[in-house]
This record gives sequence, C-alpha cells and structure tokens, in this order.
Amino acid sequence: MNIQPLLDALGIQEDAARALADDLRTQIAALQARLREAETHLEHLAITRKTVTALGERLPAHPVSSDLPEHPDYPRILAVFNEGAGPLRARDVCEALDHELLPKNIEGTRAKLERLVKLDVLTEIDTGSFTRKQ
Repeated sequence: MNIQPLLDALGIQEDAARALADDLRTQIAALQARLREAETHLEHLAITRKTVTALGERLPAHPVSSDLPEHPDYPRILAVFNEGAGPLRARDVCEALDHELLPKNIEGTRAKLERLVKLDVLTEIDTGSFTRKQ
C-alpha cells in the first residue's frame, strides 16, 4: 500500500491548519492591543468622571453674582434658594439660615430678599414670596 498520497494530503491540511493558527495569533495580538487601548481609555474616563464630580460638588448650583452686597448672609441666602424647590418666604429663609425667628431677624431677611429682587437675582412672585430668577 502506498501511503504517500495520504501523507501528502496530511501535509496540505497541516499547512492549512498552521496558516490558520498563525492568522488567528495575529488577530489575537491585534485584539489584545485594541483591548489594552480600550481599557486605558476607560481608566481615563473614570478618572475624568471622578475629577469632574469632585469639582462639581465644589461649585454653587447657580453662579453667585459679583454684584452682591458684601454681607455674609447673601451667598447663604442664594444657597437656600438653590436647594429649595419652590418659593420661599423670609421666615423660611430665616429658618434655613438658623436665625432666631424674631421679628427683627425676619424683617432683616425680608429686606435682603427685596434687595436681591432689585439686583435681579430673585423674583417676588407674590407679596412676601420669593424665588430664584430663571
């Protein structure tokens, strides 16, 4: 029996399998390089998200106007309006600022709120009811 044709056929299949394996190794190497690039990009995005989130927590929800009076209550009042969902009265703002609910404190806060209306930062939607200017 002559096995040469069989050995020749096996040789052809071995060459084809070797070529396929080499091609797959090349594809795997290319995919591994792309995977490394994608993982590096993901790491950079995660770092960027962490940085932006940390910076965002430090920024006020609405920029504070540089035209505000220099009293320390004004930025605090704006922070109350930035956190609030709806209109607020002077009494509500006093409570949020932890001021005693005395008439002088409520009237002082009302005067500050009216000043912010004049500065076009707040709007008085009803008498004594204030909201952030949109």
